[in-house]
Amino acid sequence: MASTLAHARYGKDKVRVLRVVRDGKTHHIVEYNVTALLEGNIDTSYTQADNSVVVATDSIKNITYYLAKTSPHILSPERFALHLGTHLVSKYAHIHKAFITIEQLRWTRIPIDAQGHLVDGAQGHPHSFFRDGDDKRFVKVELDASAGKDKIVADVSAGISDLLVLKTTESSFENFVRDEYTTLVEVDDRIFSTSVDLSYTFSRVSIPTPSDAKKLEFAVPEVQAGGVWDGDAVARRARAVTLEVFAGDNSASVQATLYKMAQRVVAENAHVDSVTYALPNKHYIPVDMRYIGVDNLSPASAEVFMPIAAPSGLISATITRQ
Repeated sequence: MASTLAHARYGKDKVRVLRVVRDGKTHHIVEYNVTALLEGNIDTSYTQADNSVVVATDSIKNITYYLAKTSPHILSPERFALHLGTHLVSKYAHIHKAFITIEQLRWTRIPIDAQGHLVDGAQGHPHSFFRDGDDKRFVKVELDASAGKDKIVADVSAGISDLLVLKTTESSFENFVRDEYTTLVEVDDRIFSTSVDLSYTFSRVSIPTPSDAKKLEFAVPEVQAGGVWDGDAVARRARAVTLEVFAGDNSASVQATLYKMAQRVVAENAHVDSVTYALPNKHYIPVDMRYIGVDNLSPASAEVFMPIAAPSGLISATITRQ
């Protein structure tokens, strides 16, 4: 039976990196999980057992660690991903594309005041940190040098995953389709909880070609507010928008709240072209206590709830800039 290799990509997954950047007595840290995959003239490694075209995945891992040590852009996942991908497609003549994914784990300074006391709102300890949430920031970069090593372009998306939120009122769900299959009761007040997955896509950017022999240079162009080179500020705004809208919206539905979130992310970041949210319902069902004469079902009296893991609703949408 005739067959052909339609697509090939390979690389290193789950490269775990913790980097400490020392600025005098003040230290900065980032913890990343990095995936780096390559495409190019590598078909013969599959079809003819020709390893001469293979950049070993161990080498990709070592390059990741070397740049984690030497790159001035390590504290920004967007910039570091672009630096790593640019180096890979620039160094190897037969590699035309690099796909870099970075997942950043949260570390926040412990809020210690000058007297050594834990105080909310304090500036934070210069070298002591704690994990203040399970949500992760992520960046996905596609570096494309197919048109030439001097014509590299990048498509970048970023976002947040696993941001768990819950509100105990100002959420309803009414006036939905009712037919012979409907058992859900309309409710004008309920718990609203979800694990936010947010992804936003930046406008395509051109990447300056490294001019040094080892292809390690990486120059950041002029920073435009709300663009990929402004990624840290965009990430802060997107997370703040998500939390502010969730908390403040008198939600008629998950769909309606989602749309308000996405509209603001687009409006507040001039070079974000599209925003996608996926919001799975985290259901909390009031426990029926009528058998002992206790009202725990009406919205005003519901106080004891049973968490339900599955099945759950899943609401998603993509909002684009006009």
